[in-house]
Amino acid sequence: MTTHRERIQACLAGEMPDQTPVALWRHFPVDDQSSETLAATQIAFQRAYDFDLVKVTPASSFCIRDWGVEDEWRGNPEGTRQYTKRVIFQPQDWERLPLLDPTAPHLAEQLACLRQIRAGLGPNTPMLQTIFNPLAQAKNLAGQNTLLVHLRKYPDAVMKGLQTIAVATQRFIEAALDTGIDGIFYAVQHAQATLLNEDEFNQFSQSLDLQILDSAQGLWCNMLHIHGEDIYFDQVSKYPVQIVNWHDRETPPSLAEAQKTFKGAVCGGLSRETLVYKTMQDVRKEKEDAIQQTGGRRLIVSTGCVVPVIAPHGNFMAAK
Repeated sequence: MTTHRERIQACLAGEMPDQTPVALWRHFPVDDQSSETLAATQIAFQRAYDFDLVKVTPASSFCIRDWGVEDEWRGNPEGTRQYTKRVIFQPQDWERLPLLDPTAPHLAEQLACLRQIRAGLGPNTPMLQTIFNPLAQAKNLAGQNTLLVHLRKYPDAVMKGLQTIAVATQRFIEAALDTGIDGIFYAVQHAQATLLNEDEFNQFSQSLDLQILDSAQGLWCNMLHIHGEDIYFDQVSKYPVQIVNWHDRETPPSLAEAQKTFKGAVCGGLSRETLVYKTMQDVRKEKEDAIQQTGGRRLIVSTGCVVPVIAPHGNFMAAK
């Protein structure tokens, strides 16, 4: 029997797998507040649906809580928590940001979670740890408006903070290598024309992204997630990763168009709206369309971002 690892490896090699790989992921609010409960929930979710890879989805604050932010679960359908305390207010705050070590309490907790998930899954299911890029972490440290204002008015201060975040992220990835992960899910949230122009993105994101991704080059299953609409796909898809994931049902390019320039595997094909509000037949139609667009090669069927926690069980099963 083909294992999940073998199926994904065949997909990445451009071969025709025994069946199209499928992977969906979601947040696990409340359960994501300790390593034990998040690990148990991720394992139970995987045992229920048997997807071809597991994207470990902690709360977005896991990587910045040791800097002092606070957040609460308030029922967002996406499963995300609301930030209730930021730590960046003045431009000088970026320059004062201390460097975190992977032994910091919340980072160490996530490493423990990864070890527990790997032990529960065994070696034949690829496991990816979510990593937010420096700008995404900075947004949560300061709030989006404060970040963008500081970035344009006090670029040197912001860059110093981003460099601190980048080094802390690299150190966390290096520590995570020992937990048995197969790759990272690298989330880029500011490659959007509505947020930054190309020069701003190059200056404040691209060089640091490449620095961080270099720390993950020993892994075989790295996935880039490009969040949002009106994205700089051609630019960001040149990052050294094996898989790229974006909101392909909501913003260009299509899966077929992306495969003309990106030589790895594309991950998408399903609309989150369809997973939540439409029927099992609609889910199957989107999946069939994704397979037709790609000829069934270099494709992992998924959504462009996390599946909302209100998505029905039947639509998960239809996707699988």
